[in-house]
Amino acid sequence: MPKQNTLADAVQQLITAILNALGYNAAPKRTWHQHVVPYEDGWAVRREGNQRVTSKHRKQGTAIRKAKTLAKRYNADVIIHRASGGIRKRMSYRHR
Repeated sequence: MPKQNTLADAVQQLITAILNALGYNAAPKRTWHQHVVPYEDGWAVRREGNQRVTSKHRKQGTAIRKAKTLAKRYNADVIIHRASGGIRKRMSYRHR
């Protein structure tokens, strides 16, 4: 015997359908924030949430420049990490 939907379930489904039609989605959107992280004998730029690195660099300064370029293009932040892994600095390139 199929389970009957209660009024609360029907209202929840209606609200979800309306929000989806208006462009609001419950799933978090993926960001383009760029992390400058220690990598092997140098530094790498990695998009937030990615395991794979975007680019590898010998110097941290070069990696920071690359991350800034990407962040400006995608309206995102640059998060610079220390060699120990902790966060050193965060810079925002989001247009408001």
